[in-house]
Amino acid sequence: MSVFFTADTHFGDHRTINIQRRPFADVATMDAALIAGWNAVVGPEDSVWHLGDVARRPDAVADLLARLNGRKHLLRGNNDPDATLAAEGWASVGDYAEITVEERNLVLCHYPFRSWNGQHRGAINLHGHSHGRLKPMSRQYDVGVDPNGFAPVRLAQLLGA
Repeated sequence: MSVFFTADTHFGDHRTINIQRRPFADVATMDAALIAGWNAVVGPEDSVWHLGDVARRPDAVADLLARLNGRKHLLRGNNDPDATLAAEGWASVGDYAEITVEERNLVLCHYPFRSWNGQHRGAINLHGHSHGRLKPMSRQYDVGVDPNGFAPVRLAQLLGA
């Protein structure tokens, strides 16, 4: 079983194609590519931490989750209303999490932090929200789909291992 991270999928949101200059002709093409990219790397027994901004329409979230492999955890983004968190298919929902993966302490949130718990003891901050547009900071990684090939990533990929 592997653990994956992603954020900022914005399923069904045509605005994201233009604002983020995503290489898709339309929403249907984008959504199909995001689902295919997810399922190409995530297996049924894997876990995925989605760090927010799931979809434009909360009523579509349960059907989307049913089409995506893995056990899915959500940390709310600024575009995730209560109905997105309430959708059937999430293993857990929250705003913030601290977990350990591959013996690394991780601090997870939709938003990037300037400082975080354990930062000076090697803890890593994983975030979304910025769509790959922030200047890199030591031990901080944007797990959003835009800078990561439109698919979830493992910690080893982020660390270059």
